[in-house]
Amino acid sequence: MARYTGPKTKIARKFGEAIFGEDKSFEKRNYPPGQHGLAKKRGKKSEYAIQLMEKQKAKYTYGILEKQFRNLFKKASAAAGVTGAILLQLCEARLDNVVFRMGIAPSRRAARQIVVHRHITVNGELVNVPSYHLKPGDKVAVREKSKSLEAIERSLSNASQVYDWITWNNDIKEGTFVSVPERLQIPENIKEQLIVELYNK
Repeated sequence: MARYTGPKTKIARKFGEAIFGEDKSFEKRNYPPGQHGLAKKRGKKSEYAIQLMEKQKAKYTYGILEKQFRNLFKKASAAAGVTGAILLQLCEARLDNVVFRMGIAPSRRAARQIVVHRHITVNGELVNVPSYHLKPGDKVAVREKSKSLEAIERSLSNASQVYDWITWNNDIKEGTFVSVPERLQIPENIKEQLIVELYNK
């Protein structure tokens, strides 16, 4: 399945924030790309354009294509609760996202590669599907043969974020998806209600 593999900084500048994580190039030029990027007078965006931008931001942040994202929205709409919050919870419960949150990979893009290349197990079984949906209590671990991989060790040594809804044991390189995160526990700067309004038009 095709995914965006182009310049990350260009996309970050489009949204005005480093949605892919720390980005030194973005810090130097944190304004929209193009010859008019620094222009003060930029046309006022329509309501639709604002909603569309928010959806695109969410898709780029989690590395999800339109068809998958729409299916997640349908699933969120059918569930009991606040649709927008459930949508983000479904994104957070993806295996590639949890691998990233646990610090096994420095980015979601890297996490996806690690999962696809069969370095991750869930409850003791190899899983190579980045979109695999985790349930509370699932054990996520680095495969025994992959525990000494330099990329994984380097990422874990640099990991500093701690989340209440996951645990990680660095000695055995295994963590637990303890619970589905509440909206307040999800740090992404996404206005999910705008996405709901867009899809409900």
